[in-house]
Amino acid sequence: MVFEGDGGAWLGIDLGTQSVRALLVTGDGRVLGAGAAPLTGHRDGTRHEQDPGEWWKAVCAASRAALTGQRSLRLGGLAVCGTSGTVLLTDPEGRPLTPALMYDDGRAVAEAARVGTQPSWALPKALWLVETYGRGRVTHQPDVITARLTGGTAIPTDSSHALKTGYDVEREAWPSQVACLGDVLPEVVRPGTRLGEVCRAAAEATGIPVGTPVVAGMTDGCAAQIASGALRVGAWNSVLGTTLVLKGASAKPVRDDAGVVYNHRAPDGSWLPGGASSVGAGALPSAGVDPAEMDLLAAEHEPSGVLTYPLSSPGERFPFLAPDATAFTLGTPASEADRWAAVLQGVAFTERLCLDYLHQLGAPIDGPLTFTGGAARSAYWNQLRADVLGRPARVPEQIEPALGMAVLAAYGTGAAGSLVDAADRMVRIRTVLQPRASRTARFVEPYARLVDELENRGWLPTPLATHTRTRLNEKAADS
Repeated sequence: MVFEGDGGAWLGIDLGTQSVRALLVTGDGRVLGAGAAPLTGHRDGTRHEQDPGEWWKAVCAASRAALTGQRSLRLGGLAVCGTSGTVLLTDPEGRPLTPALMYDDGRAVAEAARVGTQPSWALPKALWLVETYGRGRVTHQPDVITARLTGGTAIPTDSSHALKTGYDVEREAWPSQVACLGDVLPEVVRPGTRLGEVCRAAAEATGIPVGTPVVAGMTDGCAAQIASGALRVGAWNSVLGTTLVLKGASAKPVRDDAGVVYNHRAPDGSWLPGGASSVGAGALPSAGVDPAEMDLLAAEHEPSGVLTYPLSSPGERFPFLAPDATAFTLGTPASEADRWAAVLQGVAFTERLCLDYLHQLGAPIDGPLTFTGGAARSAYWNQLRADVLGRPARVPEQIEPALGMAVLAAYGTGAAGSLVDAADRMVRIRTVLQPRASRTARFVEPYARLVDELENRGWLPTPLATHTRTRLNEKAADS
């Protein structure tokens, strides 16, 4: 067993949209090395593809950079995460036969209607691939890398990535509804399952020592949740980047008839419910803007003189499903700083609405809240969100999904009794934010107005709007 104090470490690899990142992390959470390599994609309308060959080249470069100068280190194991819903076809040896259809490729509209899912899910895209290119094995993004690392054939996929391909995580089996794909579906194992060891050819290419255990990973959203340490029942991780994703921990699945909340299965069999909104930092202007300077100016506009619903792209997925939803601003901003403030506040309002919806569903939400994602680098935005939500929030030292894969690798190789234990040792909290009651009160009225506007436009269901108002009234009575 390799853990803190004996010179060992674990490697986490994150296959992102724009880059591959690798982190080398000790058992007490110290980052010994990091590496990154860029990725390119091909976009054309609803089409978004990547060349799977680029993933391997980037993994080799990022891993070598992370392991530089660590020749004497004992590497306990590694795990790989990827973008949820990214899928391709491979041959029996795991070699790609098609381009990879990325998580947001939108061509499988007809197939999605047939199987009753969103076009962004992997299942309709897998159908599209099989019908367009012919036979091949349905393969998720990380499986391409684990097959290369182990030199094996037909490497199983993990249940986290298989979820959006229609895998039943409660029964832990492929359901009859996806029988149309027949024998092209992969074997599925739980995250944290040992898949094999790094082979000699992969070791020469990546710098990862021969024989290093390779552990089944999870999606990038789940990886970020592990990296946040939000794994005990009632804890939630709010990942704010281009869009907003909330991931929590529950003893049982969170049931949602609307289908906007889905449940991943944790390695220990418990549940990780969550949902992904289309609001986020992607709605902020980027050209010629200094975010730190704009944050300082935005602090003078609490609340903003306008109300903004800051969708990064058309359509909303959580906390309500509204494919026709569009971004809007009510009023005219007094300045660019006011406009900036309105976007920051609009994201925070939507975040609060997400938590209100989870409360309506009966999800446990009374545990610690952790902020991660690229936007968590903004100290001002973090404090603003805590104020709008009216609850404390934690910000870890590391906010990379690759850290979550290092934690999962430690658990999967037996270095910790549970994933929670591994995270407790390896996730370091940098800041704990306390909400400021006076500022929380300032944002009640604009939040209520946003709820009213979303309901009036027919996007927000009335039961959720009513539940939100009830919670606001209850909190006002308690204050």
